[in-house]
Amino acid sequence: MTARHVIVGAGLVGRAVAQALAGADTELLLASRSGGGPAVPGVSRVAVDAADPDALTRLATGALALYNCVNPPAYDKWPTLWPPVAAAFLTAAERTGAVLVTTGNLYPYGPVDGPMVEGMPDAGAGRKAQVRARMTADMLAAHRDGRIRAVEVRGSDYMGGGPGDYAHVPRVVPKALQGKTVRVVGSPDQPHTWTDVRDMGRALAAVAAEPSAWGRVWHAPSNPPRTQREAVNDVCRAAGRPEVDVKPLPGWLLSAAAPFVPVVRELRETEYQFTRPYVMDSSAMTTTFGLEPTPWDEVCRRTAG
Repeated sequence: MTARHVIVGAGLVGRAVAQALAGADTELLLASRSGGGPAVPGVSRVAVDAADPDALTRLATGALALYNCVNPPAYDKWPTLWPPVAAAFLTAAERTGAVLVTTGNLYPYGPVDGPMVEGMPDAGAGRKAQVRARMTADMLAAHRDGRIRAVEVRGSDYMGGGPGDYAHVPRVVPKALQGKTVRVVGSPDQPHTWTDVRDMGRALAAVAAEPSAWGRVWHAPSNPPRTQREAVNDVCRAAGRPEVDVKPLPGWLLSAAAPFVPVVRELRETEYQFTRPYVMDSSAMTTTFGLEPTPWDEVCRRTAG
């Protein structure tokens, strides 16, 4: 019997989920606002408004799982953009019975002492942390009430999708590969967990198919932490390029730009992620599902492009 999966959000993570699921007896729909984008073998592209519960319901009817891989384009507008999207997914999951599988992040935890593990309280005080924490709380409450079946996978900052503005290290890779000094947010020398986008896709696909995994948060398999300086230069070495100098962005520059550049203003809220250790424990995923993180050298090679 063909299993139908509906993946909403056709960015790096959505495509990674599609790649992880592709195979015999699988019908895959990859949905985005435009319905366009790079072709993925075995995947049908469709257009949808992720904030429209009726449209999501139509797509998810008959599906085994409905994946929320949406990435709102405006970082500073999360409090406005996320709630209607989250509500639409809950409605569609309740109407159709599809398992709701959510791509999460570590923001809800806020600053913590020691590695982040599943089950820690979502105590982050920032606006973005609270938005994501509310989404998780509503999803898990609906699961406990028997209204839906749901699960969430959280990952740290992404790598493995080539150079680009989708995450902190990939955004500086083009300059680093040219041998130029690069500047990063916070300290270059604090340990930090990085999650391969393909490992996030594999984790989301794994929990969708396992009823015992539902009703909780999981962490995507991720390699041991590396500092920003180490990660940037690991990518350079993987590409056969020399190491570069990695320096922090001056605090005065961020302060001066914040009133005029919304994305910079939002970065001040999450700057703690790069001024202190930011380490995620993903051992539960490995122990339970046997999913090991992709070898670090391979992640770095793909980040280099």
